[in-house]
Amino acid sequence: MQANWDDFRIALQVAESGTLTKAGRMLNMNHTTVLRHINQLEESLNLKLFIRHQRGYQLTDAGRLMLNSVPSIRRDFDKLVHELTSVEQGEHGKLRITTLSGHSPLLNGAIESFYREFPNTKIQIIATEKTIPVESGITHISIRIGAQPKGPDIIVKKLMHLNVGYYASEDYIARYNLPKSISDYNQHLWAFPSGLKRNVPFIKQVAMHVKEERVIYQSNLFSDLHSVISKGMAIGPMAEYEAKEYQGLKRLPIELDQDGEVLWFVYHKDLKTNIHIQAFYRHLINSLS
Repeated sequence: MQANWDDFRIALQVAESGTLTKAGRMLNMNHTTVLRHINQLEESLNLKLFIRHQRGYQLTDAGRLMLNSVPSIRRDFDKLVHELTSVEQGEHGKLRITTLSGHSPLLNGAIESFYREFPNTKIQIIATEKTIPVESGITHISIRIGAQPKGPDIIVKKLMHLNVGYYASEDYIARYNLPKSISDYNQHLWAFPSGLKRNVPFIKQVAMHVKEERVIYQSNLFSDLHSVISKGMAIGPMAEYEAKEYQGLKRLPIELDQDGEVLWFVYHKDLKTNIHIQAFYRHLINSLS
């Protein structure tokens, strides 16, 4: 049998109180339970901590060593508990957030207001094309886009619909006008994402009507496409919130299939009481509204 901290804690109270009855009152236990813990501890250590007699419990040499040593261990333990709680409850710490590349600017407003509330908490943004599971422990919060994430160990909250559209700049419109129908698409210049992103429904829905020679620019990053669109080089996709960052863009009247274009806030269920996560969600909702 291995000694455990709870037995030491109870033995210390007996040493300080002098009797099982007094220790039991302090610990809110009956004296039989206190005695069981004392016996467990002595058995696991294979030595006697107390000499029993009618007036109470007297300490052996080993018991006196315990009485001198355990309080400092308890103080260190309490300090550790306080420091761990401080990390979770707002005094210090780090908040790691992963999001898709190109969408991290969505978090800027929330980060600014969060810092005002928690100036000692550092935020680390991990922008990547890969999904990093919150179950991995690498990230506290995952901002995901698409179908609702599912899993037995995660909590998922809906943030917003992205409301994606196709945009052209005033310069582009001045030179080429805008397509009036699908039959006009191949009279225009387009910027599309590359690779697997071509299969995203709101991309595929338009790209299937455009000849490849009319696609003048491709990138795996939507932020690259936005630069090309804003400079008047081509027509391309952009979320409504992203289009607001540029002047002189006009949205084409195209109805898109984008039921799956939803932004989600994901974190592990074991962190549901983490004050940083709950606060960042609140700031993010406020900044997006």
